[in-house]
Amino acid sequence: MNDDRPIRHAASVIAARPGADGPEVLVVDRGAASRFLAGYVVFPGGAVDGDDAVLAERWFGDVNEAARAAGVRELVEEAGLALTAAGLVDAGTPGSLDPTHAAPPSVSQLPEVAHWIAPQEVPVRFDARYFAVGGRRGLVPVPDGREAEHAWWEAPRSLLAGWAEGDRKLYWPTYVTMLHLAECATVDDVLALRFQTREPDEAEVDALPSTVFWEE
Repeated sequence: MNDDRPIRHAASVIAARPGADGPEVLVVDRGAASRFLAGYVVFPGGAVDGDDAVLAERWFGDVNEAARAAGVRELVEEAGLALTAAGLVDAGTPGSLDPTHAAPPSVSQLPEVAHWIAPQEVPVRFDARYFAVGGRRGLVPVPDGREAEHAWWEAPRSLLAGWAEGDRKLYWPTYVTMLHLAECATVDDVLALRFQTREPDEAEVDALPSTVFWEE
């Protein structure tokens, strides 16, 4: 494998809201047109682009927060929810960043939960930071219909049960993150979650479906 392949910087947002039996998280189905993980259930997110440094300077006063800015942008683009100083709100116009521009959030509203760096054998290498944010009941996600075909709130344990039954496809970082989220009893627990990422061991590679490790 060529060690000189570029690594794509990316960001994902784990939005969590109170549910009947613990927190529910926002997930999307990757659309068939997606370049990576088409048909998988993932957290809203995507690649950090050049404009995200500009957004980071505007919202957080620091160009080095481009990954956080990318997460906020992707949340609006893929699920129609905007993060503001007052919390998550409906973006209104699809893809509009106007609510965020009007009342920018703080860095503390988006704590970093995990940092995933894909190993060399993965065809599409990424350096992805996962951030968490709290939401309220009543927020209705609106998928963009392209990269995100569907968007919904669901308890992590329910998502894992659907995966175990073969109804959902989860990629390794999403799968492991969901295992940690399933142990959270409240939204505050999600916001406080921090864990070290890791690659699967041989037993996991043998036991888990191949789709967890390789896109088919």
